[in-house]
Amino acid sequence: MKFARYLLYTSLAVITYLMLLAWQEDYPPTINDGSQEAPAAQSELPEPAAAIAAPDLPVQVPSDIPAASSESVALQTITERTGLIHVSTDTLDLRIDPAGGDIVYLALPKYLRELEVANDPFVLLESGPGREFVSTSGLVGPDGIDNNGRARYRAAASEYRLADGADNLNVDLRLTTVNNIDVTKRFTFTRDSYLIDISFIVENRSGQNWQANPFGQIRRHDFSDPSSSSRLTRTYLGYVITSDDDPYQELDFDDIADAPFSLEQTGGWVGLSQHYFLSAWIPDTTAPNRYTLRRSTSGQFIGEFTGSSLQVAPGASGSANMQFYAGPKDQYSLAAISDNLDLTVDYSFLWFLAAPIYWLLTRIDSFVGNYGVSIILLTLVVKLIFYKLSETQYRSMAGMRRLMPKIQQLKERFGDDRAKLQQAQMELYKKEKINPFGGCLPLLVQMPVFIALYWVLMQSVELRHAPFLLWLNDLSVRDPFFVLPLLMGATMYLQTSMSPAPADPMHAQMMKFMPIMMTVLFLWFPSGLVLYWLTNGLLSILQQWYITRKIDAEYGVSR
Repeated sequence: MKFARYLLYTSLAVITYLMLLAWQEDYPPTINDGSQEAPAAQSELPEPAAAIAAPDLPVQVPSDIPAASSESVALQTITERTGLIHVSTDTLDLRIDPAGGDIVYLALPKYLRELEVANDPFVLLESGPGREFVSTSGLVGPDGIDNNGRARYRAAASEYRLADGADNLNVDLRLTTVNNIDVTKRFTFTRDSYLIDISFIVENRSGQNWQANPFGQIRRHDFSDPSSSSRLTRTYLGYVITSDDDPYQELDFDDIADAPFSLEQTGGWVGLSQHYFLSAWIPDTTAPNRYTLRRSTSGQFIGEFTGSSLQVAPGASGSANMQFYAGPKDQYSLAAISDNLDLTVDYSFLWFLAAPIYWLLTRIDSFVGNYGVSIILLTLVVKLIFYKLSETQYRSMAGMRRLMPKIQQLKERFGDDRAKLQQAQMELYKKEKINPFGGCLPLLVQMPVFIALYWVLMQSVELRHAPFLLWLNDLSVRDPFFVLPLLMGATMYLQTSMSPAPADPMHAQMMKFMPIMMTVLFLWFPSGLVLYWLTNGLLSILQQWYITRKIDAEYGVSR
């Protein structure tokens, strides 16, 4: 009978596994690419910029930046556009529209869109119907060149490339107004960097004072995060901003649709955060800036800053400087760019634990060179740190296991008299010097560390497309054959069987069902996370087995 039952269970497990594989093949995960949204009409162009009269901060934040002219093609795809300026470096591949000098396309050559497709970089900024995500910047205000339509720049070439051996690349866009104002919009790219320096250099060859305010915008339609790898582990997608009162604040699309957001402060930054990647404007850190998050009449969401006014006297020159970041969430690089920008790598409320864990993970990988192995070694280090706490936990569990026969005798003796049964149990615990809750406290102490480690593995861009071994070539997506989650479920079941059964029958049934629930939950989790839980479970089993045998030897218990 036992053989037949085990055969039935094994067959059921195999069938379930094959059904999961078939389900994934027939119903692959889908991502909203914006195609289901109705594209904005060509006539629904953003309204003109409002004049800014104040000499310092603008009284009124500029309205949506208008299209360059009637032949604007803002809703066309990049491949349909003409006249774009192509810039390529070792880290960035982008297109600049001479109309406004806006970045309308930006790809990351060092990060692939899909692991299986070579030479197909991940696209961070793009422009298409219902799926526009662009970076705009310019000058508005009393003499702003973007007040009545986007400024029309010209460039010396249509293509720029960072030369081999060169550390910097300058791309200059120029125009001259009817009032003899020469404006140069300069993009400066640096090797091995995702930070772009943008300067507006103004030469006033007129006979009057000239004044304008620099601005920068991140404009995006509400479409899903293309860098999110799992439905069950969705991370934040939306705007982020820093302030003196709150160093890191998240405002998603729904928040902004409900109520626009505005603040004024010296320095600061505003960005659009998604899983693994960030785009952010960092204006002049020494000058007052106004930040606004809003939704345009055309349905786009806009995160923007408007800087303090730039004033240039006749015959003089002046400049306004800002920076734009578009790249991976490397917390150390972000911390060096601006205060609190590294908080966009959101470790939630356990950031103070997650930060050193991330440091340790990166240090291990610098020697190992394989993030899968690094996760295993990191989990081992954490288990060694908490070895004494785990020993206390397992000693308590072993003690409870030794007392189970005596507790069963007490149950038979007192029957349904729960008050006397509890009193007798407490006296037994006191006599045997066993704390029935002794296994809980060590577990509670370790849980914040394990949760912090979970967030580190969730947020680390280093795990994206990071291979481990065999079929596991991307630790940021699920195991395609569900091997890791099934092994993890088996380790959980073994751990449960090694632990003393709870006195409450309902609780005992829940403990038996828990491995099944966790296995189903982890089927679609990123394999890097499942590898961590599997490693932790295997080390816990080994640790519990060793400590239990050690304790049994002390008490002369044979198995």
